[in-house]
Amino acid sequence: MMRGNAVSHVKVRARGLRRAALLLALTLVGATMATFTQPAIAVTPPRVGIACTTGVGGGATTPIFNLTTKTGYISLPDGNTAFMWGYSSGFGAFQHPGPVLCVNAGDTVTVILRNTLPEAASIVFPGQTNVLANGTPAQPESTGSGAITSLTSTAAAGGGTVTYSFVAANPGTFVYESGTNPEKQVRMGLFGALIVRPSAVPSGGAAGSVASEYANNRADSRFNPAEEFMVLLSEIDPYQHQAVENGKSFNMNNYHPRYWLINGRGYPDSIADNGASWLPAQPYGALAQVGEFDRTAVPVDQPGMARYLNVGTEDYPFHPHGNNGLVVARDGRPLEGPTGEDLAFEKFAINIGPGQTWDVIFKWYDAENYSPSNPVPVTVPSLADQSIGVFYSGSPYLGTKEALPPGIQSVNQCGEYYIISHNHALFQITSWGTNMTGPITYMRIDPPTPNSCG
Repeated sequence: MMRGNAVSHVKVRARGLRRAALLLALTLVGATMATFTQPAIAVTPPRVGIACTTGVGGGATTPIFNLTTKTGYISLPDGNTAFMWGYSSGFGAFQHPGPVLCVNAGDTVTVILRNTLPEAASIVFPGQTNVLANGTPAQPESTGSGAITSLTSTAAAGGGTVTYSFVAANPGTFVYESGTNPEKQVRMGLFGALIVRPSAVPSGGAAGSVASEYANNRADSRFNPAEEFMVLLSEIDPYQHQAVENGKSFNMNNYHPRYWLINGRGYPDSIADNGASWLPAQPYGALAQVGEFDRTAVPVDQPGMARYLNVGTEDYPFHPHGNNGLVVARDGRPLEGPTGEDLAFEKFAINIGPGQTWDVIFKWYDAENYSPSNPVPVTVPSLADQSIGVFYSGSPYLGTKEALPPGIQSVNQCGEYYIISHNHALFQITSWGTNMTGPITYMRIDPPTPNSCG
């Protein structure tokens, strides 16, 4: 539910404490249940970039993930909070969005869903084939009159479970989400990302490279794994969430998003680190931290990689300023012709449709090699005539810091650049009318090493 005043916020926090106590009790009880394996492993997340959750149990090629539907609250940029549903890892606390599940192509993936919601819930895996539910082919569910109630087999309300399994045949980026009443359950937050990595270096791949450096089974999809990022775009209609929290119906004819998020956060929270302590239910940041692409490096330098996903109801024309991206795959399939010809294409803005995923390779470099010894051919205004932002180093040159006027605070560490990335549908970078929030992040470009960056 949206909270707009101090009294409401107090109620939210009190309610949140009660919910936390209930979740702890469920965790202690759930630990004794034999129907669940140990929680999936979420290793200490990197400060920026993709924070993978890996499976447990089975063998090296048979990962098992345990997901539990939970309810909770997230923080929004305008100071409000939103009641949400979500998939948590194992019996872990509520989180939004669901864990990023990372597997390898050819793995037999098992996902055990336990449902604590007051209605049946499920998971569908778009792009995966021959999905089984409790050992038999997953099937839509319907009422006695034939009306479809779920696109796949469900876990019953109030503690039901269902076990899905499939072979992750193709490397790429995929969504997983509820197939039950999706116009409600997906909108409430039942979704996450599934990343399938190649199991081997593609034919023609570079000597000494490893499979995880490739987006798919093409040799020309190589990227730098240290510069891999997720851009998961979603939306919230606060009135729908308020209705669900209060156990009331909601007329989808009145559906109208007023919040848009990136990786479950809005700006400025979106540029905070993964696992930021003040966002306990929103674990994934969206800052892209890269180095300048070295065009003369030997061996050849590798570009960064962005995995875009859209779980909303409308197109999101997302654009990282300062570079064009090379789209190498969509919906988990490489862009190639029938005989393997390369059909990758360059894009200024990544116009992601509902339910789509796009894999985009990118790189940033200073084409003109500007520096104090090769200055920008314009007159840089005096400091008295500049409006100085918190990311400015005092210099227009990468890796250079200069003195700022007294009283000016900067978060710039080492003369790095910050270049904005945001949704180009400008009405979508608001939070119920608060401008310059929502799905906005930055690409941080660090100067060449060695440097003094943290």
